[in-house]
Amino acid sequence: EAYTMSDHLTVWNDDGSAKYRPTVHYSYCPTDAAIMSVHELRMRNWKMQSGQRILNNEIESGRDELGVLLMGHDYKSWWTGSLLSIDEARAILPGQSATTLQVACSVVAAACWMMNNPSAGIRVPDDLPHEDVLKVAYPYLGTFHSAAVDWDPLKNRNDLFPGFGNGPTRLDSTDPWQFANFLVPTPRAV
Repeated sequence: EAYTMSDHLTVWNDDGSAKYRPTVHYSYCPTDAAIMSVHELRMRNWKMQSGQRILNNEIESGRDELGVLLMGHDYKSWWTGSLLSIDEARAILPGQSATTLQVACSVVAAACWMMNNPSAGIRVPDDLPHEDVLKVAYPYLGTFHSAAVDWDPLKNRNDLFPGFGNGPTRLDSTDPWQFANFLVPTPRAV
């Protein structure tokens, strides 16, 4: 997806070379319990716990917010995606989680499309007709949400550790969407 989304958004010159090609990144925010589990593993000097389990019915509340945040246009940022709570997921398919449903429905939808188009050849997900895929997946995705978000990488910025990230001398206040303005530290000259 990082390749295909970037490719779809590329502006091409007449000679076939790329004039503009955006960077596509992923960002995940695990639950507090998942983060605590990683901290516990670290405190055990990375020795895996003897017992491991996948949580299903133990999940008491929460929701998956699966979507995309588009940044750098007149609206600053725009988030669009689906919101599926654990309660909604269990109403659809008992014993499963919101994550399971959102992932599995896309696989089922793609498999349905393949069965209906057996001679289409190999395709990446972005090549499939989204209407056909969404027709199958829609009942399992929850509520759809799409709205402007008043955020950019410089808004409310707080450098907790000056000198160890991108300090004021490395930030570009004239264009908040420059890569140096995100949390990724810029290497220092030696």
